[in-house]
Amino acid sequence: MIAAFVHATELPADLTHAAGLVMADGKLILDSQGSPFWSRSELEHEGWCDQASSEHMLGYWQNQPVVVLGLSPESMPTHARMSLRQAMFMADEKLQALAGRAAQVLTWERDYRFCSRCATALTVVTHERALICPACQLTFYPRINPCIIVLVTHGDAMLLAHGVRFVQPFFSCLAGFIEAGESAEEALHREVYEEVGLRVGELQYFRSQSWPFPHSLMLGYHATYLSGKLRPDPEEIVEARWFEPDALGSLPPEGSLARALIDAHLRRVCRG
Repeated sequence: MIAAFVHATELPADLTHAAGLVMADGKLILDSQGSPFWSRSELEHEGWCDQASSEHMLGYWQNQPVVVLGLSPESMPTHARMSLRQAMFMADEKLQALAGRAAQVLTWERDYRFCSRCATALTVVTHERALICPACQLTFYPRINPCIIVLVTHGDAMLLAHGVRFVQPFFSCLAGFIEAGESAEEALHREVYEEVGLRVGELQYFRSQSWPFPHSLMLGYHATYLSGKLRPDPEEIVEARWFEPDALGSLPPEGSLARALIDAHLRRVCRG
């Protein structure tokens, strides 16, 4: 995915061969074949190039420019739609890479219209992904919230939890936002202790994932149990327990970093 996608912010002069995503009310608009990717001619035929409240360059996928058009609620088309969560859980790495970026850029533009220092309307910076206040020159970049997600293990067993905000009935890894002044590792220790009352060690960084709900950067870790009695915080966790590899319940969907952490541990167990 990294090799196939090249980040860019400036719209090319010629968009004839560009592919486009169209988003309205936080959902991707699908064409007649169920694809979220539209050719430039299709976008112009639908009239969306003129109707769009905003258009942003996302970058180049295998040398093809890709843009996102944001439609206002008044321009909501009747086409089939795909939720952002559906897109992020699909195996199509092109869709994952671009849909998450598109949603975050549009959310940022919608939420940052005026300067928080002097209330002047912001203007777009053309050479980078930024908005600037013409009065006081304060610059606003897309907001990114860093957070940790960790799979705690005790031998082969995995600690999984069902959070109070989970929509689907699966068990997943523990996660939480990094506070000001914290390192990712400090946040991990704090979150695990606050959510389930355990101390952990042997932290091993796994990998990261952009998660556009609405604009998080997930830093994934493995950690081993050190001490403590399982004590879920009822304000955060409905249920937390240890799962053996041969007795797993419903897991996070494929495509999520939580599932990747679990699958990586299961592979280690099988090799052992």
